[in-house]
Amino acid sequence: MPFAAALARHTDQNPHAPAFHMEGRVFTFQELALCAGQIVSAFGKLTVNAQNENVLPGATKLIALEIGNHPLFAPAFVAATSGGHCVALIDPHLPEATRAAMRRQLRPDIVVRADGEGLLLGTPLADKGTAFAAGTSDDSSPLAIGADDEPFLVVFTSGTTGMPKAIVRDRGSWRRSLKTGQDFFGIDSDTRTFAPGPLAHGLTLYALAETLVAGAEFVGMAHFDAARASETIAAMDVRRLVLVPTMLRRLCASSSALTSVQKITVAGAKLTPADREAAAATFPRADIVEYYGASELGFISVAGSGDTASATAVGRAFPCVGLVVLDEGERPLPAGETGTIFVDSDLIALGYIGAGDGAGLRRVGKLATVGDLGFLNADGTLHLVGRSGGMVLSGGNNIYPQEVEATLADHADVHAAFVLGLDHPDLGSELVAVIEPNAVTIDRAALDRHLDIHLPRYKHPRRIWLCRALPMTQSGKVAAGTLKQWIVDGHDALEPFV
Repeated sequence: MPFAAALARHTDQNPHAPAFHMEGRVFTFQELALCAGQIVSAFGKLTVNAQNENVLPGATKLIALEIGNHPLFAPAFVAATSGGHCVALIDPHLPEATRAAMRRQLRPDIVVRADGEGLLLGTPLADKGTAFAAGTSDDSSPLAIGADDEPFLVVFTSGTTGMPKAIVRDRGSWRRSLKTGQDFFGIDSDTRTFAPGPLAHGLTLYALAETLVAGAEFVGMAHFDAARASETIAAMDVRRLVLVPTMLRRLCASSSALTSVQKITVAGAKLTPADREAAAATFPRADIVEYYGASELGFISVAGSGDTASATAVGRAFPCVGLVVLDEGERPLPAGETGTIFVDSDLIALGYIGAGDGAGLRRVGKLATVGDLGFLNADGTLHLVGRSGGMVLSGGNNIYPQEVEATLADHADVHAAFVLGLDHPDLGSELVAVIEPNAVTIDRAALDRHLDIHLPRYKHPRRIWLCRALPMTQSGKVAAGTLKQWIVDGHDALEPFV
């Protein structure tokens, strides 16, 4: 069912049921629909008689939401995805230079930013703007239902060059995904869902969409804090959690038994046996489901408690998804042999906006891949053994080491840098770096300021070593294996940089 149609049905049938709860602000379904309609009206006034100059084809208006986990996120998102609109989600915690580059690439018709408890709506090209506060306008436009092939969502994923890649989806792919997911996960109007992650990222955004379509209440947080999250779960009788493993671990470490939770959905990294044991103690009534997916591909595989015994197993194909592993010649491989994971699915994104960086989504006929490596067992269990482009998955965040290396090497006192991920019991992988300096000394505070300007905090190496001469292979590349061994051994060639 289309998003707008589902909201209209819940507004008619359960107008006073809570729909969206963020930092003390609660919207009922009726209030959500009204506020979204008021924002649609405000959008129309800003762009009346304006010609489209955004990057999308056709007459679609592109609305950039740059507000993060704001109390008005839900109505703004609903308005920005009304028929004829496409929403682009820009994380406000990214460096301003990165966000400016994203806006230049998209050329949005309207940019929405936070303004205290309200919003600022601006048209960059016409240099017009207006403030919006919930309940202050009598003008409201109906929410329109767009066509399946209409672009409606742009999300960003990490790129190898430092510039996030813009992925565009049509309405049909999400409508099919929401229907399949609702049936599979068993979500209904009683499934109050707590998803404390950033709404600019796919996991939490999708949790919001599937919860509202089911007629249930979505609960979010401006910033994740384990103690506050535990209090929220207990006080609000939360039935379902959607989060990354790092958040689940921290909840388990700071909480006593929370018996209201019946379902836990985890994505972004694989749970360990210890994670599942801790979760079973903290959430004794909850079934835990992990899924492996990609922003470009949607759901790929899903795993329950008995499907992840192997350290690499990520479950079986998600309903309505086909899996195949191909070799370098794009030929199917037999069970047990490692190659590139491809999916056959109706949930795949349209593609990237712009030229991209040569990595990521690739199609072979009706199959698609993002370059992840793995193999299939004879029973259909998928094993993930490598991420595309050497990507590091840390705390649920995708990080390309090349981007961090380039940023470090751009500092005047750094000659070269090598960035890698090391196994970490909480984060999955811990991002670390080894730097070959230009000078005898490096100002650590200056280097940290340099990283703050160019990278979000989650892309900063958690540990750094100095190395006067990075070990090299005969082909002139950094000897990654040697460096990893030096780190493990505490080799004298590496000096902790504190």
